[in-house]
Amino acid sequence: MVTVNEISDIIKRARERGEKKKFVQSIELVITLKDIDVKKGFALNEVVNLPHFASKKASICVISSGEMALRAKKAEADRIIEIEELNRIGSNKKDAKKLVRTYDFFVADTTLMPNVGKSLGQYLGPRGKMATAMPFNAPVENLLERFRSSIRIRSKAQLNTSCKIGDESMSDADLAENALIIINIIEKKLPNGDKNIRNIMIKLTMGKTAKLVEAKMV
Repeated sequence: MVTVNEISDIIKRARERGEKKKFVQSIELVITLKDIDVKKGFALNEVVNLPHFASKKASICVISSGEMALRAKKAEADRIIEIEELNRIGSNKKDAKKLVRTYDFFVADTTLMPNVGKSLGQYLGPRGKMATAMPFNAPVENLLERFRSSIRIRSKAQLNTSCKIGDESMSDADLAENALIIINIIEKKLPNGDKNIRNIMIKLTMGKTAKLVEAKMV
């Protein structure tokens, strides 16, 4: 079992190895796995709500119309797409790919989910970004706020996964708490829990990787 103190130590070492830049660098958690047969369909695709979030929150695209679109606008969604625009984008491969790359999460009116699948499914699916259905009476503001402080853990047919846990403006304690929550969720998805984790690493955008001592993971 990895502790908060051990994660904090890796974060400190990663900061020391990072290059000073004029922009706020992201801090990334990288986990390598072992003793898993990826040919048997192993995959991770989890959305994790973090207790502490970076200065730059996750971006959200809402696909809706009418009253729900107005509520999403009031809740300051990064982008709102109505049915006409959805159909137009879906008919243009370049625009569809750009849209999917641009936003971290997609939320759609439940009644429009079939349209989303038809127009964007082939682009959202491979990136693990299929839209979350939003019922008419859903608390839009709360839903969007939850996604803004969330990250996606994704791994398909490979023995590693990485995700952003915050940025260098955050304290080591907050970053470590975010990382530990992610690690615990990943452990629960592995066949043999922490025994399937080979190593845990932290790095800044422009920095070298700092690793947990290999012996710890044996």
